[in-house]
Amino acid sequence: MYTIFGKHWHHMPQEEVLHVLGTDREKGLDLFEIQNRQEHFGPNVLKGKKGKSPLVRFLLQFHQPLIYILLGAAAVTAIFKAAVDAAVIFIVVLVNAIIGFVQEAKAVQAIEALAKTVTTQATVVRAGQKISVPSDEIVPGDVVLLQSGDKVPADLRLIEINNLQTDEASLTGESLPVQKNPEELPDNTLLANRTNMAFASSLVTYGQAKGIVVATAEKTEVGRISELLATTEELQTPLTRKIAQFSHLLLYWIMGLTVATFIIGLLRKQELVETFVAAVALAVAAIPEGLPAVVTITLAIGVHRMAKRGSLIRKLPAVETLGSTTVVCSDKTGTLTENQMTVTEVYSQNESIALTGTGYNPEGEARSADKKMEVSGHPNLQEIFLCGLLCNDSRLLSEDGQWKAQGDPTEVALIAAARKAGLSEEQVNASRPRLHTIPFESQHQYMAVLVEEKKSGKQTIYVKGAVEKLLERSKLDSKRREQILSAQNRMAQKGLRVLAFARKELSGSQAELSHGAIEQGLQFLGLQGMIDPPRKEAIDAVKVCHHAGIMVKMITGDHAITAQAIAEQLGLSGSSVPLRAISGADLEKMSDQELINNVEEISVFARVTPEQKLRIVEALQARKHVVAMTGDGVNDAPALKKADIGIAMGITGTEVAKEAADMILTDDNFSTIEKAIEEGRGVFDNLIKFISWILPTNLGQGLVILAAIIANVPLPILPVQILWINMTTALFLGLPLAFENKEPGLMNRMPRRPDESFLNGVLIFRLFVVGFLLLAGAFGIYELALLMGANLQEARTVSVGVFTFGQMFYLFNCRSFDLSMRAVGYFSNPWVWIGSGLMILFHVLFTYLRPMNALFHSHPMGLAGWLKCIAVGLVVFSVVGIEKKIRYNLRTNRKKA
Repeated sequence: MYTIFGKHWHHMPQEEVLHVLGTDREKGLDLFEIQNRQEHFGPNVLKGKKGKSPLVRFLLQFHQPLIYILLGAAAVTAIFKAAVDAAVIFIVVLVNAIIGFVQEAKAVQAIEALAKTVTTQATVVRAGQKISVPSDEIVPGDVVLLQSGDKVPADLRLIEINNLQTDEASLTGESLPVQKNPEELPDNTLLANRTNMAFASSLVTYGQAKGIVVATAEKTEVGRISELLATTEELQTPLTRKIAQFSHLLLYWIMGLTVATFIIGLLRKQELVETFVAAVALAVAAIPEGLPAVVTITLAIGVHRMAKRGSLIRKLPAVETLGSTTVVCSDKTGTLTENQMTVTEVYSQNESIALTGTGYNPEGEARSADKKMEVSGHPNLQEIFLCGLLCNDSRLLSEDGQWKAQGDPTEVALIAAARKAGLSEEQVNASRPRLHTIPFESQHQYMAVLVEEKKSGKQTIYVKGAVEKLLERSKLDSKRREQILSAQNRMAQKGLRVLAFARKELSGSQAELSHGAIEQGLQFLGLQGMIDPPRKEAIDAVKVCHHAGIMVKMITGDHAITAQAIAEQLGLSGSSVPLRAISGADLEKMSDQELINNVEEISVFARVTPEQKLRIVEALQARKHVVAMTGDGVNDAPALKKADIGIAMGITGTEVAKEAADMILTDDNFSTIEKAIEEGRGVFDNLIKFISWILPTNLGQGLVILAAIIANVPLPILPVQILWINMTTALFLGLPLAFENKEPGLMNRMPRRPDESFLNGVLIFRLFVVGFLLLAGAFGIYELALLMGANLQEARTVSVGVFTFGQMFYLFNCRSFDLSMRAVGYFSNPWVWIGSGLMILFHVLFTYLRPMNALFHSHPMGLAGWLKCIAVGLVVFSVVGIEKKIRYNLRTNRKKA
């Protein structure tokens, strides 16, 4: 019935648009037709996406290879009628699942947030009547009336315009309001340049217009982004990938050793029950049961630390992902820049004057030749600022210590500049009341006001506008004209938006102002150049990122010249590499492979669409980069979700961007990203410290079981005792590593390669050294205890003590990868001492408390047993300490050489 979607509305003449949509420009749609279209097209809202239920999210906590092994071990143990042991194993699994479920990030609600952005009231013409209706009742063909302050309810083809300007920053990335024009455009016009269209969710900042609805709901441009967001796959983070790879590798080793243990037992003709128990013991021994819980808690601690530094983490693995980031793709407007237009240069009487200060804050000064200028001593310069203040319909307000714009950002920048020059709006407007105004119109490209000085009664016309328009109306010789055009070109090359200012004194008096009055005879005053400047802290943050081996790329919907100028000020390409920028049109011509080949060398992507942002992120990921994407607009949401980590702005960011992101910056400060990356690297370091601490225990336990099978002796430790060791030591000894301070020179390292394994060669060597020391200590002291007349339970209790104290002393080695305990600071992390004290207390309970003896098959032991356990711990501490010292000396000698 209705075949209207997929049309190039910007390319069609107005009458054809009206014909295709079956509507009338004056009367709109009839009431019955509206009902038919509402039934056919449905409501003008974006549909949400259903997430996983709480039950499914909880069950997914058990969907891990290592958990499957533990559940299998519990089942085998239960079959052999060891119900208590089976229950202990299952409780451990359940506790891990509960921790993971509680800490897991909530389902993404980005589609619901998008729906909120289009829920508003709209003024329409229906059956010849002007009425207000909810935006969700809008249908294609509706005639919509827009005025300043409105949110556009659907995609419109504009047919009548009165100085309409719209803010499309959240959709296209354009930092300035877009001047609209109803004329048809070429078919290949980019989205950001379709000036005869008004898009859903954009804001009207100035003027009025009439438009025809051409798309609603998912068919709008913001709706297409919604679909992109819904279909964009969320990637696994580097941490989850490494944990998964590590788990699978460990799974194969455990299965292989378990099968080997079982076969060895059968070949030795041991009883079937004993063989199964040994196999289960080996499986339980080799699994780091505390790993999932400690990883989750360590990340949660990282979340808390980051919150103190201005970063809110919505998804736990994002903490570590930041530490692995190799590329930061940043939106320009409001992220790298202030999102506040600022006059930075003034041209007056063939002299360029710099204006200090950034943003709307009216603090700053005029400087010439790096010296402060008193504006009051330069009448022409003062007139330029005065003209910018008088030709102005906007306001600059201070709210809660923040300077806020009310109106056009360009005009607000002129107000801030005038205040820096010592002018006050109240005094100026009071002394020179406005008599008449010619508002800015796109066909004329200037605004003019007629004012009258109260004291003298003299009338003056002040004009601001495009340079070429004011030049052709001014009294200038050719030399002066060339000087002005040269100054304009120089300012434009810096990415500045340049406005010209002029005046005309009237000899008599008049009540109205006409275009004819300023056709000629203007006195040209000068130029003001403005730009949305880079944040000072962003410049420093970019330098730190480069120093840490992290590339920073600007992806923006703004113009290429402006974007490139900002990028050069930020130093995006580094000091030794020329900056390379391309536009969305150039990007469109590139194949996927060409983009992949060139993406690393390109620093600026300008005038890009949401789909192109996704392509850029995917191209970087194809080059094996870990990509962090920052942004604040609706147009950023799909790329935020696709990136390894999405970072949204907390103050200026749209709800869509926040809901799609993994992390939110509470202060909208790019430099906060650098702090978050540092915290992320610290968190990853602490996770590696924990893994390098816990694995030797699992290796030692597995080797003890294997040695017992090969030697055909009773197991030195039982499955439930292994679980007791693993869970208590992980909680009391391993967890304090999460509170370790960051290693020196953390931000001087290159990012970790995405495919790099958890453990390097040094840590793997240390793993086997400690594992074999624990094997020798536990098995040797177990056999010694039996030889000295101890019963089996007491000998096993001593063996448990060896692992407990061995891990406790090894903990102090693991506080730093390379530094000694003295260099780290004995009490720089008090939690390791608190945890060690609690571990000793619980081991005392394990040894002497009767219920614990019954539950874990332990037995009280004498002083000699305790001393043997401590001795093994001291040996482990000393051997690792000596190894670290030798490596440190070798590295120091190599540097000297």
